[in-house]
Amino acid sequence: MSYKPYISVVVPVHNEEEVLPELYDRLTCTLDQLQKPYEVILTNDGSTDRSYQMLKAFHGRRPDQFRVIEFNGNYGQHMAIMAGFERVRGEIIITMDADLQNPPEEIGKLVAAMEAGHDVVNTYREDRQDSWWRLQVSKWHNRLRALMMPKLKMKDEGCMLRAYSRQIVDLMAATGESTTFIPALALTYASNPTEVGVKHAERSAGTSSYNFYKLLRYNFDLVTGFSVFPLQVFTLVGLVIACCSFGFVVFLLMRRLIVGPEVEGVFTLFAIMFFLIGIVLFGLGIVGEYVGRIYQEVRKRPRFVVKHVLENEGVQTVRMQTEPNTVGNTYEPQPSHTLL
Repeated sequence: MSYKPYISVVVPVHNEEEVLPELYDRLTCTLDQLQKPYEVILTNDGSTDRSYQMLKAFHGRRPDQFRVIEFNGNYGQHMAIMAGFERVRGEIIITMDADLQNPPEEIGKLVAAMEAGHDVVNTYREDRQDSWWRLQVSKWHNRLRALMMPKLKMKDEGCMLRAYSRQIVDLMAATGESTTFIPALALTYASNPTEVGVKHAERSAGTSSYNFYKLLRYNFDLVTGFSVFPLQVFTLVGLVIACCSFGFVVFLLMRRLIVGPEVEGVFTLFAIMFFLIGIVLFGLGIVGEYVGRIYQEVRKRPRFVVKHVLENEGVQTVRMQTEPNTVGNTYEPQPSHTLL
C-alpha cells in the first residue's frame, strides 16, 4: 500500500548547506510529535553548494517521507514552491523557508488552525529579528501595499510559513503564471482565511538570497500581479496635471494681454516641463511593467525545468527533449526510472 500523507511541507532550498542538518532534525522532530502521516518536499532551486547532496542524504534516510525536486537552474522561491505544489499528496500543505528564521516548531499552530475549518492560514512575525533597514523597508512596503490593495488582508507578506488546504493549492498550481506571489494568490481563492502570529529568529548561518534589487523586483511583481492601482494613480495624476496646465495657460494668456510680453518666467517653465517629463517617463515605466508581464505570459515558456525527482521509487532522471507538461505550464519531461 502506498504511503498517504496528511501533512505536506514544501521547502525551497537555495545554497543552504549550513542550516540543512539543523532543519532536518528540527523538522522531523516537530512532525513526528504531531503523530500524523506527513511528507516533506524539498526543491533545490539551483544551489551551487552541497545542498543537493545533503537533500539526497535526507531522502535516503526517510525515502517515504522526504522527496526532493532538483531544478536545472535558479527559478526563484515562488516557482520552487509551485513545483512542490504540483507534487503534494497531503490535505494540509505547509510552506516554509529553509533558513530557520521561522521555527518549524510553529507548524503545529498552523495545523490546528487548518483543522478548525480555515482554508488559508497566513502568519505574521512577532518580534522580528531582522536588520534595521529590512524592518523599515518591510514596514513601509506593508503600508503601501495596504493602500494599493486594501482587499489583500495580511499583516506580513514576507513570512512564508503558511498553511493551505489541498483545494487552494490545486487552484494555485493550475494557474500557470510565470511570475506570481503565492500568499496573495491564495487569498484570491480563499473563502475562510485567518492569520496567526509566529516566532521569528535571527539567521544562524548562511546569507539571505534577497538583495536590494530582488526585494524591489519582488515588490513590483506583487503590485503589478494583483493590482491596477498604479495605473489608476497615473491616470488621476495626468488628469490633475492637465487641468492645472489648462488653468496655467489661461493665466499666462490673461497676463500677456494685461502686462504684455515678458521673458522672466522662461526658466520656471523649463523646470515645470522637465518635472512633467519625469512624471511621464515614470508612468511609462509602470505601464512597461504590466506590458512586460503580459509578454512573459503570452510566450507560454515553461515556468521551470525539473532535472531530477527523488522519490521512494528511486531517482527519476529526465530527458530534456521530451514534450512539456500541459498542467501548470511547467517543463517536466516523462521520467525514465533509473536508479542512480
